[in-house]
Amino acid sequence: MPNPAIADFVADAQAWRRELHANPELDYAVERTAKFVADRLHAFGCDEVKMFVGRSGVVGVIKGRRGEGRAIGLRADMDALPIEEATNLPYRSKSPGKMHACGHDGHSAMLLGAARHLARTRDFAGTAVVVFQPAEEGGAGAKAMLDDGLMERFGIAEIYGMHNMPGMPIGSFALRKGAMLAAADRFTIRLEGRGGHAAQPHRGVDVIALGAEIVMALQTIVARNVDPLDSCVVSVTRFDAGTTFNVLPQTAQLLGTTRTLLETTRDLAERRLREIVAGLASAAGAVAAIDYVRGYPPTRNHTAQTDFAAAIAREVAGADKVAADTPPVMGAEDFAYMLEARPGAFIFIGNGDSAGLHNPGYDFNDAALVHGMKYWVRLVETALAA
Repeated sequence: MPNPAIADFVADAQAWRRELHANPELDYAVERTAKFVADRLHAFGCDEVKMFVGRSGVVGVIKGRRGEGRAIGLRADMDALPIEEATNLPYRSKSPGKMHACGHDGHSAMLLGAARHLARTRDFAGTAVVVFQPAEEGGAGAKAMLDDGLMERFGIAEIYGMHNMPGMPIGSFALRKGAMLAAADRFTIRLEGRGGHAAQPHRGVDVIALGAEIVMALQTIVARNVDPLDSCVVSVTRFDAGTTFNVLPQTAQLLGTTRTLLETTRDLAERRLREIVAGLASAAGAVAAIDYVRGYPPTRNHTAQTDFAAAIAREVAGADKVAADTPPVMGAEDFAYMLEARPGAFIFIGNGDSAGLHNPGYDFNDAALVHGMKYWVRLVETALAA
């Protein structure tokens, strides 16, 4: 059964979550969300509330009543996605083209609930630092907060994060030591051939045929270059070329992403992509230019902190509801930057039988709120026991 003190305000956490869901904001432009969070942290009686950390992040500081000790950071993300919501929920997005399709509304609500409880009871020695981060969805808000001195300004010794996972039962948790999520890199390939009449392809250099060949050849990186026991994804996600039915275009552009768990594989994927594109373009008589951008690094959990987080999850949920060696996920998380700066662990919490993340029909399951709040509270009270 839920801790009665936490159960007292589960309804409030649900109301916060739905308010955030109805008013999604993107990237660093989370002014309304940040103010919503900061106002509640002030109302809870946090010892310190700082806004505009890493441009638009919010940090709350809660000191325990049992004396001095370490500072433990707990992080939630606040930003939404540029997706048109396809639900008919009473609290559906009021902002066209914007939607909380990844559950950051739920993450923020769970951490707000935990902050309220911790500020009320303060049954620990040291400091709980609640971190509400902007721009997780591609903007590297975690890095921006680090660059703004997050760890040093608030004396954070360890940092923990949480993300909901559709398909996992409500009340369950999953994590693993080492690489839990992948590095996310992106590429743009620009091809220039020789345009002409579609009825006379021999007089031109066909960039559509070349682009199609490149798309297929890039799949050999995973199939024939990467160790079968390793993990790698190479996906071309956009192919732009041409304007009409009877003209061979002069140029084409391909966009895509690579995902890897190991740095050696990350290097291999980039090298082979460049070699394949250059070789095929040269053979076709075309010119190729590649813009390859390295994004978020792999999210790597630290061993001792992962063991500790798993123990807390078992205490909260029961041993049968905690997978401590869950397979890695090839999605990416900018919490990776925080785990490069400090020891910590990232954990998944079950969202039940919901639509998948980044789906226009997705909704965070409010039944998960109490489990996430209990996990956060127990983690702080155990890590910072007197």
